[in-house]
Amino acid sequence: MNAQRIYAIVEKDLKDFMKNTMLVFMPVIPVILALLYSRMGDGEALPLFMVYLIVGVTFSSVTTSCMMIMMAEENEKKTLRGLVMSPATFLDIIIGKSLVTALLTLITLGVSLAVIGIEPFLHVRPFIGLILLFLFFLFLGIGVGLFVKTVGMTTAYLMPIMFIFGFTPMIYFLGLSEDSLALKIAEYFPIPQLMAMHDTQSWLPLGIVALWVIGAALFMYVCFKRTRKDD
Repeated sequence: MNAQRIYAIVEKDLKDFMKNTMLVFMPVIPVILALLYSRMGDGEALPLFMVYLIVGVTFSSVTTSCMMIMMAEENEKKTLRGLVMSPATFLDIIIGKSLVTALLTLITLGVSLAVIGIEPFLHVRPFIGLILLFLFFLFLGIGVGLFVKTVGMTTAYLMPIMFIFGFTPMIYFLGLSEDSLALKIAEYFPIPQLMAMHDTQSWLPLGIVALWVIGAALFMYVCFKRTRKDD
């Protein structure tokens, strides 16, 4: 791991971020949603599923989308291949590309939770859960960004990711029966698992979310190796 190479990647990404109006706009979405939901509570604490919905929106619309757009932009400008073929290691590139997104996510999530209430996450298990959730959405964004050819194509991948993984708690509003297969499958997704963790006070949901993180990391690594191969 080379600190100079990581710093160079961070510096370049920060400049690119400031020039991209789409990236600047994405963090606003969770904050606006948090402000709207906070008014619905009439001063009372919001239900847990609404809190996690904000968290899911933050990670999908900020963490995943920013990584996808930045990687796709490099792909579109034909600079991504040069980066992965440079002396920079896989770890240098991943850390360097992630730091700006991590800072942006932290600020957005901090502001959103300050609006709706941070109390549910002031314990060890929920805090670890947030870290695992961040890693899952980060690796997913990097993986997709590595093979998307243009920035315009990111929307086709981002929307399914947001609805499937970011908006998962909304499935409980579809009026599905408890025996529904879709509901049973959704319960094993990362955010519902973290919601179940609050109810059961068990460490098992964190283990399941960790498996999702490992799967996303493997997906990212496969996409990275594919990018390094000659056409």
